[in-house]
Order: sequence, then structure tokens, then C-alpha cells
Amino acid sequence: MDDSKLYNALLKSRDERRQSSHDRERPAVVKEEPRKERHYSSSEDGKPNWVRVDKGDQERAHPPEIYDPSVSLALIRNPKPWSREQLRERKIIYSGMPDKEVMDAYRELRIQLRKRAGEGNFTVMFSSLGNAPGGLLTAFNLATAFALDSHTSALFVDCDPYHHELTDLVSVPMDAGVTDFVADRSQAIKSIIYPSGVERLSVIPAGTQASSAVELFASVRMRDLIAELKDRYPDRCIVLNAPPFRTNAEARILERFADQIVFGVPFGEVTGQVITDSVGALGSDKFSGLVFQE
Repeated sequence: MDDSKLYNALLKSRDERRQSSHDRERPAVVKEEPRKERHYSSSEDGKPNWVRVDKGDQERAHPPEIYDPSVSLALIRNPKPWSREQLRERKIIYSGMPDKEVMDAYRELRIQLRKRAGEGNFTVMFSSLGNAPGGLLTAFNLATAFALDSHTSALFVDCDPYHHELTDLVSVPMDAGVTDFVADRSQAIKSIIYPSGVERLSVIPAGTQASSAVELFASVRMRDLIAELKDRYPDRCIVLNAPPFRTNAEARILERFADQIVFGVPFGEVTGQVITDSVGALGSDKFSGLVFQE
């Protein structure tokens, strides 16, 4: 090989080495894939932070995937909260109340009912075994006991259309209630739910259709109402206040909607035999206990 050909070969080899070195230094070109959106943004512990908000029909059209009670409970309206003095005047229990024995009794009742229910929400029916009304305050305080647990909410549903003591326990005016909703298919559920004045506790009054309460409570729409109320919030405990069990057919109808049943025993009014007969007449495993009322 002559000198010129050797020189040209050396130049070509040098250029090839430079090009190879340059290619190694250049960043590799990565083909971008379409970005996939996650279903939710993660919190620091990797748990979803989706919040379910009650939006009626729109919510049912696009059902949520995940529920976060730590945020949703803070969204429950309470525009006119009772003060401690107002709660004490109405004999509504509250955390730190002077009568610790009463507060502890309701806490224990809450613990036992929740233990019996297991995981998830549940419905408790309260009905007095006395002949006269007087169990509403006990039922309301039972719902309040559940609401005092910061990890749950409570809904008090008054199903005694013959008495209207609930208005004295709630801090906002109420109008339509359970019987009105069941009788009128144009009523929306949100139109019968009211804030109570107690944090995390909402209420539904009995309504104005007392004369046809038996037929209304036995209707399919009543069944659908309870199912919807129970299904909307997995952290909610529902307390149904029924008329006195021994003297009203409504209580026997409402028991079908309850997961557990608690009887109120007015002091000095009910014998042991009456209690035994009432539990026997219930004829189910839903009976959870007695509350003795002074």
C-alpha cells in the first residue's frame, strides 16, 4: 500500500472512532408512551383520598369507587349548633357533661351495639314497652352517642308521627318528613334531612301523614328509603324511633328495616312478664337489649 492510501485509511479510521465516541455521549432518545391518569391522587400513606359527596341522582349516575370518611364527616352541615347550656337544658348528652354516669351508659350501649353489628353501618330501632310515649329522648341520645364518635356519623329517623317532641331537640325548623316523602313521589330525600344542632348528627322528622302511617311504612317506597339512607354512607349509624311496641302496629312493621332492636323500659311501668312477652312477640334474633328509663 502506498503512502497516500495508508494516510487516507488512517484518517477514515480516526473519523470512525470519533463518530462512535460521539454517539455514545449522546442521550438515548426514548419513545414517549401516552400518559395514563390514575384514578385518584395518593396521600402520604398511599391510601386514596376520594371524598363522596351527596349529589342525589348525579351521584348514582357516576358511582364513586372509594370513600374517605375522614373528610366527608366534616362536610355534614350544622349551621346552628347547640351550646353546652342548650344541650343541658334539653337533656341531650354531650362530651364532658357533669353526669358522667349517664354519658358512660350511652357509650357502653354504643360499644355493645357496634360490637354486635360488626363492620359497616347498621340500623337500630328503638321502641318503648310502656303504654305512653316518652322514648324519643332516649332514642335521640342513642343517635347522639354514635355521632360523638368522631369516626362515624349518625342519622335519627323519627317514625312516630303521633308525637312531635323532636322539634324541641332540633335547632332548625323542620317541615316534611318520612311519611310525606313516602306519600309523595316528587319529594327528594335531601328535602327531608335536617341538621340537628349536634355535630355529625342529622335528623328526619316523622312528617304530617299520621292517619295513613301504617300503610305508608308498609310500602315499597318506605323500604327503598331506608335502603337508600343506609347505602349512601358506610360510616353512618341509623336510629329509628318507633311508636310504643305493645300498642302500635307501626313498630311491628318498622322492625323489618332494623338490624338490631332495643326496647325502652319505663321505670315502674313494665313487669318482667311484659318484657318476656314482648321479646317473644318480636320473634327474631334482632333483639339486642333493654334500656331502663327513669
